[in-house]
Amino acid sequence: MQDKIRCKWCVGDPLYEEYHDKEWGRPVRDDSVLFEFLILETFQAGLSWITILRKRENFRNAFRNFDYQKISGFDEEKITELMNDAGIIRNQLKIRAAVSNANAFIEVQKEFGSFSKYIWSFIDGIPVDNYPRTLADIPATSPLSDHVSKDLKKRGFKFVGSTVIYAHMQATGMINDHVADCWTRNR
Repeated sequence: MQDKIRCKWCVGDPLYEEYHDKEWGRPVRDDSVLFEFLILETFQAGLSWITILRKRENFRNAFRNFDYQKISGFDEEKITELMNDAGIIRNQLKIRAAVSNANAFIEVQKEFGSFSKYIWSFIDGIPVDNYPRTLADIPATSPLSDHVSKDLKKRGFKFVGSTVIYAHMQATGMINDHVADCWTRNR
């Protein structure tokens, strides 16, 4: 697909291009996938997304395929094991946040029936299309991501600042930030 025009942030790296073409910006309503992206985005805080993508399979293995039920039960022994896993980002605060977020995720499911219903309710289930012309038109945060971030924090989630949440909403198709001439923008 070299002849396709893509968002410039992914151009030149086959892994990035594949992620862009097949996943980024596609609406996700499956709780398991939403949780995976939430965990990956929280680990990405302060790092590049390509770093996380390159370690994604390692994260899947370490975090039991992002099974939030299993992660919610991780004990100190498991946290120590993860701290020694060179295949992931070995940040103790982020690892502990993954466990805490799994528990908060389950609580949101209990309250709303699913995390998907909860998170998509912020936009009435309809993706926001910012229709950016260039990468310069894409913000790192928005009033929406500020609002969602505050609500998540109130519910006990960690490492869910506005920038992380904006990226999560982009990745899961809640926000369409494919630039105007990107071949995937209207798929």
